[in-house]
Amino acid sequence: MLSGLYAITDATLTPDKTLLTQVTQAILGGVSIVQLRDKTRTDAQLYDIAVALQKLCAAHQVCFMLNDRLALAQQLNVDGLHIGQHDLDFNIARAEFPNKILGMSCYGDIERALLYQAQGADYVAFGACFNSPTKPLAKVISPSLFAEAKQRLTIPLCAIGGITLVNAPQLLQHGVDMVAVISDLWCSRDITRKAQAYRNLYAQIR
Repeated sequence: MLSGLYAITDATLTPDKTLLTQVTQAILGGVSIVQLRDKTRTDAQLYDIAVALQKLCAAHQVCFMLNDRLALAQQLNVDGLHIGQHDLDFNIARAEFPNKILGMSCYGDIERALLYQAQGADYVAFGACFNSPTKPLAKVISPSLFAEAKQRLTIPLCAIGGITLVNAPQLLQHGVDMVAVISDLWCSRDITRKAQAYRNLYAQIR
């Protein structure tokens, strides 16, 4: 389950009025994981769209994740939760959301990733891998970090930040399990075809 194209929603690029259509197109193209990410609205405001996305993903056997919303994740019993550096405490999330997928952002810090692995994280994410239009101020890491991470970690690795079809191969060649994509997917004129292209890339390299 924790491999392939990891699609992350964006309040601007995937507005509510087109979100379900866009995610459906991505799923038809072969997306493995969908994460609902919204840093501005309340759980109550996100509830209906989260339920709709959860049903859509379940119908297609695609993993559905929430970003930093433990209470909503528990309420909906979603597949997993992703936590960033300044989000809720990992140990609290692990204790209160057991037997579910828990992913952690580790930026460029392998030692942090090792700690989270020891505490029960199911995957770790490193980035930004390249300059990202979503987070233009994010520090860029070297793709070679994944080669070291692959040697030292046993849980799946996710790459995020500025990833495109052009630069994704060098990440996959270093052993990345998942590529998290926002702009390159949602800004595409043909979302399904773009997702298929990523899936084909995985088939060629992995």
